[in-house]
Amino acid sequence: MVKEAFADVLQFPYIQPAVPDGLPNPLQYDTIEEILVAVWGYLFAISIPLVAIMVIIGAFQIMFAAGNVEKVETGKKTVLYAVIGFTIILLAGGVVTLIKELLGVR
Repeated sequence: MVKEAFADVLQFPYIQPAVPDGLPNPLQYDTIEEILVAVWGYLFAISIPLVAIMVIIGAFQIMFAAGNVEKVETGKKTVLYAVIGFTIILLAGGVVTLIKELLGVR
């Protein structure tokens, strides 16, 4: 009985979709590539102040080490890892751009 009633509802001829031409795109981007480029831009913009903050934290660790060699080394590693991380971010963007130029992708 329930299956028959449900089947009648599905076959009702006057049910129209809410948006006849499909769903509207809520994003300002049309392709996956545009979305990835936008995400990359936001992540790169976030990484710049993040690296600056990490370098400042490392500098404070070195300044407040008070002669403790382990704390000085921790501060040096913090600064070093921040610089290495930002270098990797820059190289990743450069490699993608280089590959796109070599393949002629626009």
